[in-house]
Amino acid sequence: MAGRKKQPLSVIQGKGRSNHITKDEAKKRQAQEEALRGHTDKIEAPTYLLKSQKDEFDKIASELLRMNIFSNLDIDSLARYIDSKYQYIKLIKLLRRTKPTDDFKVYAQMQRSKNLLFNECRSAANDLGLTITSRLKLVIPETDEGSKPKTEAEKRFSGRL
Repeated sequence: MAGRKKQPLSVIQGKGRSNHITKDEAKKRQAQEEALRGHTDKIEAPTYLLKSQKDEFDKIASELLRMNIFSNLDIDSLARYIDSKYQYIKLIKLLRRTKPTDDFKVYAQMQRSKNLLFNECRSAANDLGLTITSRLKLVIPETDEGSKPKTEAEKRFSGRL
């Protein structure tokens, strides 16, 4: 279904645009968001990851936990991100050793594989909040509670004077 993505209640309130949400709706929505957050009691790197990949999993998982955006349900997504990242790095190293003049068909296939792995890695990173743009969507904007009231001209022209 087309439309805007639903934002967390804290983001809506942080933007100061929660006038359309009643107190009862806000309580229901907060309870629903808490229930959807998920548990964090079984976060462990999957067994199919290599030792170095498990170390990276633990490092990233701890950072995501600190930001309160990671749960048991996200374990496999993070593992797939790390696996695709490692495959991408291996392919880049192989591409650097390969000359396009040796076998152009093989080189072109490796380039296509590199692009596919890059897109897979980027998509997973966005889903997990590992990119700056995806984190900015999660950050709660700060409100200016102590600022002076706006004049009529500032309200109408929003600082374009």
